[in-house]
Amino acid sequence: MKIIICGAGQVGWQIARHLAGELNDVVVVDTDDDRVRQATDALDVQGIVGHASYPDVLDRAGARDADMVIAATHSDEVNMVTCQVAHSVFAVPRKIARLRAQSYLDTMYSDLYRRDHMPIDVLISPEKEVADAAMRRISVPAAFDHQFFLDGEVELLGLALDPDCPVLHTPLRQLTDLFSTLRAIVVGVRRGGQLWAPEPGDQLFEEDEIYVITPRGDRKRVLEIFGKTTRRLERAVVIGGGNVGLGVAERIEAKRNRVRLKMIEKSRAVAERAADRLERTIVLHGDGLSYDLLSEANIHRADAVLCVTDDDKTNMLAAVRAKQAGCAQAICLVNDPTLESMMKPLGIDAFINPRATTVSSILRHVRHGRIRNVYSIGDADAEVIEAQVLSTSSIAGRLIRDIDFPEGALVGAVEKQGRVVKPQGSMRIEEGDVIVIFALAADVPEVERLFQVSIDFF
Repeated sequence: MKIIICGAGQVGWQIARHLAGELNDVVVVDTDDDRVRQATDALDVQGIVGHASYPDVLDRAGARDADMVIAATHSDEVNMVTCQVAHSVFAVPRKIARLRAQSYLDTMYSDLYRRDHMPIDVLISPEKEVADAAMRRISVPAAFDHQFFLDGEVELLGLALDPDCPVLHTPLRQLTDLFSTLRAIVVGVRRGGQLWAPEPGDQLFEEDEIYVITPRGDRKRVLEIFGKTTRRLERAVVIGGGNVGLGVAERIEAKRNRVRLKMIEKSRAVAERAADRLERTIVLHGDGLSYDLLSEANIHRADAVLCVTDDDKTNMLAAVRAKQAGCAQAICLVNDPTLESMMKPLGIDAFINPRATTVSSILRHVRHGRIRNVYSIGDADAEVIEAQVLSTSSIAGRLIRDIDFPEGALVGAVEKQGRVVKPQGSMRIEEGDVIVIFALAADVPEVERLFQVSIDFF
C-alpha cells in the first residue's frame, strides 16, 4: 500500500517507522529538510521537502496513485487543507487528519467533514486520546498501563511487580495449575529495559513489569494474584486545566460513581473557562507546585493526582510533590520520551505519552477492516492487535499449537460467537473468531501476514 505521511515530527516519524517496517511504500513530507533527511536515513521511506498542502508537493510525493494520506503536521489548518487537496485534486481514497483545536472537533460541526465539504475520513484528536488514556489509568490505579479490547470485554493491564507479589519465582505454567479458572495470560515481560514474550517456564521477579491480557470480569482477581490492591476512586486532583485536564474532569463528572474532584490551574483565564464548564469540580487558581495550594486541595487525602500541564518538568515535579504530601497515586503527562526512564526512580506511578496514544489511534484506522484495534506499548516496542479471522486466513481451521506464530507473539484472548475464552493449544481457530494477540514490533508484519491483512486493507 502506498501511504503519504505529512509531518515528520514525533508522531509522523513513528507512524512511518511502523508502516515502512511492514513493507508499505511510504513517503514522508515535511518543510524541515533535516527531519526529512533523518527519516530517510533511518527508515526505508522516501522523503519530500515542502508544504504538504501544496498540490505540486503532493504530486511529487506520488499522490496520484496513493492509497492513503496521513496529515500529522503541527498545524490543524495545514492538515485539513492537505486532505482537501488530496481528495479534490488526486482522489486519494482515504484521508486521516490530526486536529488539536476543540472547535474543529465539536459534534455540532461534524457535517464539515462530509465528502462534499471537507472530506476527511478519520479525525484524530491527541487531546481526546490522552484524556481517554488518563481515564483508563485512573480507573485501575494499580496498573501503569491499561487498554480495552473486544468492545471493552477484555483488558490489557501493565503491572509492576513488588517484593510482596505472591507469585514471584513461580513458573508461568504453574499459574494455570494454581488458578485453574483464571482466564488471564501474561503476554509480555519487561526486565532490565528489555521486553519479550515469555515462555511457559519463565519465572517472574521483583521489579519486573508485566503485561497481562484478561477478561474484564477477572480484573480484580488478577490484581490480587499479582499483589495489587483494588480501590475505588473517591478523591482526585487534576493539575492543569487545559484541553486534556478539562476533558478528564468532564469524563469524571459524567461517571455514575461520584468522585470528589479538584483542579489546579495557573492561568486565570484557563481556570475561569474550566470553572464555567465544570459543574461539580472545585477549580483553584494558582501554581500546582505550591505546597500551600496542594494542601488546600487536600492532596494528602487524594486517591490520585493527574498532572497534565503543557510542561513535562512541571508535571513531573508536581507528581513528586503530590506523592511526598501523601497522595496515593501520581500520573503525569510526558511528551519527551527521554524523560520516561526517570518516572520509576522519582516514584511516579504511571505516565502518559501523547505520541504513543496518537500513534495507536492512527494505526487503528490504518489497519482497516481485518485489524479492529491496535495498541502500541512503550516506545513502539510492541503492539497488542485485535483481529478477526477470515475464511481465507492461513490460521482458520487450525489448532493454536499448530499455528506458526513468531517467537515474539502470544495469543491473549479469543472471542468465539460473542463469548471470550482463554486460548489453549488445543483450541481450534475458526472463521469469525476474533483474536487479541501481543506481538513485539519486529514480529508485527508476520502476525499481519497470518491474518492476510497486509495486502488486503480495502
